[in-house]
Amino acid sequence: MTAMLNLQGVNKIYNPNSRHPVHAVIDLDLAVQPGEIVALLGSSGCGKTSTLRMVAGFEQVSSGSISLAGRDIHTFAPARRNVAMAFEGYSLYPPLTVRENIAFAMKSEKMATADVTARVDEIAQLLDIEDILDRYPTSLSGGQAQRAGLGRALVRKADLYLLDEPMGQLEPQLRAHLRGRIKHFIKERGLTAILVTHDQTEANALADRIAVMEGGVLQQFDTPAQLKDAPANLFTGTFIGEPPMNIFAAQAKSENGQLVFALDQGVDLSYDPTAFPDALQQAILGLGTVTLGVRPHAVQVRDHGAKAQVYAAQWLGDQTHIAAHFAGGSVVSVHHDRVSRAKGEEIGIVIAPQDLHVFDTASGNAVSHGGTLA
Repeated sequence: MTAMLNLQGVNKIYNPNSRHPVHAVIDLDLAVQPGEIVALLGSSGCGKTSTLRMVAGFEQVSSGSISLAGRDIHTFAPARRNVAMAFEGYSLYPPLTVRENIAFAMKSEKMATADVTARVDEIAQLLDIEDILDRYPTSLSGGQAQRAGLGRALVRKADLYLLDEPMGQLEPQLRAHLRGRIKHFIKERGLTAILVTHDQTEANALADRIAVMEGGVLQQFDTPAQLKDAPANLFTGTFIGEPPMNIFAAQAKSENGQLVFALDQGVDLSYDPTAFPDALQQAILGLGTVTLGVRPHAVQVRDHGAKAQVYAAQWLGDQTHIAAHFAGGSVVSVHHDRVSRAKGEEIGIVIAPQDLHVFDTASGNAVSHGGTLA
């Protein structure tokens, strides 16, 4: 399938001729399929907003190319790209009402007045802003203005929709309510959209695939499930998931017919080698020093196992988080029911081989997930 949006070797360097240039986006390759919702996810300064602004035309590409719907657009002015945008720094026209702001984008389409009114009403209902259509931007709250700006983008007929933190100003309950509506609206119409967010919940709820970025580099581009179950590297493994993945430094060795991971303070995790294919065992033992990762929900608290000492146990309304001192650091275990553990209590930690992620400590790249070569 030909990509609707294709970024090839895209770089963005700010102040390239200065003494301190900033390489914000580095050799980015990204192909977005027609009708796909893609999230750019990462911490502040990772390059996701710079990428979005280059696609929109607000920033020039330092090198590389961007094509959209079969057209090379990286040299086009923003108005020629046929891209609809809803940016976090929403900008509504102050002299126009919310209704007029949303309808403004359809003027060039020369639509009948009745059709424009119907489209605006549909978008207003989608975003729960029917009651503010006759108000002016200066009288709106931040969340209302943001939804009006989002409506102005979604009402358009465009090749691509760019949404930069589109619900960042909304309270959690409203965000959760609108996420489902907006995804249904986009998917039902077969629209192609790029979402920029630092919110994993939003990315997981809206996106078909997520591009995880850090330091201007694309770390992994995959489905939400794959990012969690098979992270390509240690950064993605620890960035994706809440609470974050537990990680432990370990020495891998073969001892008494077992594959043993020796952690700090004399803690050993031993496994029957039949749980690991021969090629994987050889790869792990060949590295020697590895980093182990395990998701908190997969950490089993038992009466037996590697010893740990509880320092916190919190019931969060729908799950219990148990935090314990373990192997010179800490481990967090998540339970989907109430679990009572006292501070200072000794517990056993068990990690099944199918829940173990192994990373090359030197490169950070994944070696295996659940006993399968990465």
